[in-house]
Amino acid sequence: MACLLEAPLRISVLSEVTATSRHYVDRLFDPDPQKVLQGVIDMKNAVIGNNKQKANLIVLGAVPRLLYLLQQSSSSPELRTECAVVLGSLAMGTENNIKSLVDCHIIPALLQGLLCPDLIFIEACLRCLRTVFISPVTPVQLLYTDPTVIPHLMSLLSRSQRTQEYITQIFSHCCKTPEHQTVLFSHGAIQNIAPLLIYHSYKVRMQALKCFSVLAYENTQVSMTLVNVLVEGELLSQVFVRMMQRDQPIEMQLTAAKCLTYMCRAGAIRTDDSCVVLKALPCLVRMCSKEHLLEERVEGAETLAYLMEPDVELQRIASTTDHLVAMLADYFKYPSSVSAINDIKRLDHDLKHAHELRQAAFKLYASLGSNDEDIRKKITETENMMDRIVSGLSESSIKVRLAAVRCLHSLSRSVQQLRTSFHDHAVWKPLMKLLQNAPDEVLVMASSTLCNLLLEFSPSKEPILESGVIELLCGLTQSDSPALRVNGIWALMNMAFQADQKVKVEIVRSLGTEQLFRLLSDPDSNVLMKTLGLLRNLLSTRTHIDQIMSSHGKQIMQAVTLILEAEHSIEVKEQTLCILANIADGNAAKELIMTNDDMLQKIKHYMGHSNVKLQLAATFCISNLIWNEEDGSQERQDKLREMGFVDVLHKLTQASDPNLCDRAKTAMQQYLA
Repeated sequence: MACLLEAPLRISVLSEVTATSRHYVDRLFDPDPQKVLQGVIDMKNAVIGNNKQKANLIVLGAVPRLLYLLQQSSSSPELRTECAVVLGSLAMGTENNIKSLVDCHIIPALLQGLLCPDLIFIEACLRCLRTVFISPVTPVQLLYTDPTVIPHLMSLLSRSQRTQEYITQIFSHCCKTPEHQTVLFSHGAIQNIAPLLIYHSYKVRMQALKCFSVLAYENTQVSMTLVNVLVEGELLSQVFVRMMQRDQPIEMQLTAAKCLTYMCRAGAIRTDDSCVVLKALPCLVRMCSKEHLLEERVEGAETLAYLMEPDVELQRIASTTDHLVAMLADYFKYPSSVSAINDIKRLDHDLKHAHELRQAAFKLYASLGSNDEDIRKKITETENMMDRIVSGLSESSIKVRLAAVRCLHSLSRSVQQLRTSFHDHAVWKPLMKLLQNAPDEVLVMASSTLCNLLLEFSPSKEPILESGVIELLCGLTQSDSPALRVNGIWALMNMAFQADQKVKVEIVRSLGTEQLFRLLSDPDSNVLMKTLGLLRNLLSTRTHIDQIMSSHGKQIMQAVTLILEAEHSIEVKEQTLCILANIADGNAAKELIMTNDDMLQKIKHYMGHSNVKLQLAATFCISNLIWNEEDGSQERQDKLREMGFVDVLHKLTQASDPNLCDRAKTAMQQYLA
């Protein structure tokens, strides 16, 4: 019998809840304003901490009615305020609640409410707006739709402590793009918010500080302005330094360090400034220690990685501060079995977010090891480090995989590590697996790493070649992403360096001449440079040169002509002339130049160019064509003399550049021998 009763009982409970909720909504339509006010107050008390009740009221249409009452000038100030309070309470429920509120156009209604002179009502509207805007589901762009909103919010900042707290919190959450930074900056955010950094309320100080961190992030204009700001006679950077003192709350120390980090990265503070070296950097290293909460350790490590990314001196200082390299190893053992399980909720949270620690550690290791050989050695010698990186490459979290491959890329810049750790751990295997199927962001970093593993001195080069990598790399050269095209062709270029004929033939076959020449007219100059580098490596060793030129000579000469005639950088033209010099070194291939008077005139033109690099490359080409010890050299010398090359060479023997002078003299000796 119990089974039969269970379902109807649930229905009756549900209908009872809905009926109660319906009662609250019905009271909002009472003709007596006093009863409406009491109904709103009762609704406020009913929804506090009750997500189910909140959801019911939203479903039953309470929001449009509350917004209507809030916007009516005939509503009493008290009623309008209570409506804003209830809406704020509904917004504190689930993300679905927020979506429903936004769909009912709550944001424009509340922003309109800010024009009312009543301060208590304004504060209630701001509190609700703050709750709506800090939700990840709210489109922050809604704050910027009406251009009068930001200046009005700036004018409300001074009204009360609450307006200061809520408005700065709204700004810090809604400043997501350079355009948002510009809008806030141009409406006086810096001068309006700076005084709040020394306000007596911690909440206000903290939100003001967060505003500066989002305003300064990757923004030179804001950062350069912040450097010169005075708050009661004290430079802003010194205010941030005080906020990083150990007796301040961790959140404040961390955010102040972020502000200085962003100002430094934007070029407003020198990397050797004491506020960076002696204050921000040690503060961020402190945040990485295991006594801090997971999210503090993550934020500390990621901010520190960003601070020192471009600066080798900061990397060296950080690597010797508080045993940082060893400290980061703890990020992979978290939560440890010996963790005090005082707070089950916290432990559950940390277990779900432990991958963020691994991601942060990989990022920081990548930044630490990006330049210095000793630091890289220290990282790879940290307990099980290479195994951890290899594991990270196959983690389920895409962010961890990206951070792990970034760390691997940083370490792969070391010749020593390529020859030892990378070889011992067969790093190339998981890397190849990662390249089979990954988003572009991961592919770019993984293919960059592969480029280094394919360098001639890397022991991984042979096994990678045997794994069928050529097809994969040729596929990358057809990508829409310029970065992937560059990496694909770069890896092929490294592979072709001093390679066997078999490998070179396989590269040309897999890539296809059509794709090779398409890459030679790529709009991205990096792609063009690496393709020329590939061609130069393919056309080395006489038998290889002759074989490739016998099957593809016509197209290659055509491509060389087009590049030499077009508007290209000195580097591109130098590389192209070096390819010609390699062709000129072939036994049969050199005839493709000798029978092409137009090409010979181009070489002559570049021998007289104003740029020494181009003169050198062109002279090297002629030197190869007239070399005495080779068949037919006499006929080639005669033809080039008739075309005026001897006069040009004679002139170059007087060149001020010693290399060019020597090269010209060596060529002239072929005529004298």
